[in-house]
Amino acid sequence: MKTRAFAFFIGLLTTINLAGDWLWRGFDGNAWWISLGATPVWLSATVLAAFAISMLLFGLAGKARSLACVTAGVVGVVTLANAAQFYGLIFQGKIAAGFPLPFSLVVCAGLLAVARMAWLQRQGVPESVSWWHGAMGGTALLAAYPLALMVFFGNTDYRRPADVAVVFGARVYKDGHLSDALRDRIATACALYRDGLVKRIALSGGPGDGPITEAAAMRNYALRHGVRGEDLFIDNAGVNTEATVRDTAPLLRQWKARRILAVSHFYHLPRIKLAFERAGLDVCTVPARQERLLGQIPFNMVREVAAFWTYYFRDRTRA
Repeated sequence: MKTRAFAFFIGLLTTINLAGDWLWRGFDGNAWWISLGATPVWLSATVLAAFAISMLLFGLAGKARSLACVTAGVVGVVTLANAAQFYGLIFQGKIAAGFPLPFSLVVCAGLLAVARMAWLQRQGVPESVSWWHGAMGGTALLAAYPLALMVFFGNTDYRRPADVAVVFGARVYKDGHLSDALRDRIATACALYRDGLVKRIALSGGPGDGPITEAAAMRNYALRHGVRGEDLFIDNAGVNTEATVRDTAPLLRQWKARRILAVSHFYHLPRIKLAFERAGLDVCTVPARQERLLGQIPFNMVREVAAFWTYYFRDRTRA
């Protein structure tokens, strides 16, 4: 049942992402779990469409066993190559991984299990899993998919030389004191600036508990930690992720920023990446270094699951 559920999950996920790419040109949701490199777009879409169909048929009804065996095996090999590239980038110092496994390696293991089961069933080995079990298991995996992105993608640090860092706000107390979450984020951005990786920092947030806004509190912190005032931009209307992206996107284009770093906590970064890509901007994400573990992380991760899918299915013009 687990293997059939995984087949249905990866088939449904691929289908949703292909549809998303068709609706919002330039957004490749499948890039989170597989990269086909320099393969032409039409060929990549064709391969993934055949793969998705075979996974859905096999996951729901145990059908298309030969096709499922071949496509799962081929795509599994590609994801294994992607995992090797991930470790190569770590070895070269181009990325830093807070979690030791790439998501593509987990997908690879699942696909090889699907290919094996499809081969065995093709040889006549019986199985008694109903389509209902496969569908329910696959749907549960799809619902939890954002959690996997938080753990694998969110914990990977893609910092590199860039034109600007965008910092997302968090709570500021009535006396202007920064919450642990906000201090983590602005401290990480200041470190990027001091290390010479960014030239400017865009600070975006909403109202605080008192008269000091989140962005203003971050600015005060940045000034005390070596960032020049002329290199700081404040957006006091960044009340949520959508607003921050909407407000900073025109500025980033005006600055002709070729590379952008987005700074927030790991659980927030998949949705940030999604929102910026829907706005037509590619960003490299940097997880905020936590001075101490935040107690609200489990709650925030659960909330991000619903928020991620809400943003995913939202019209691009509102991102």
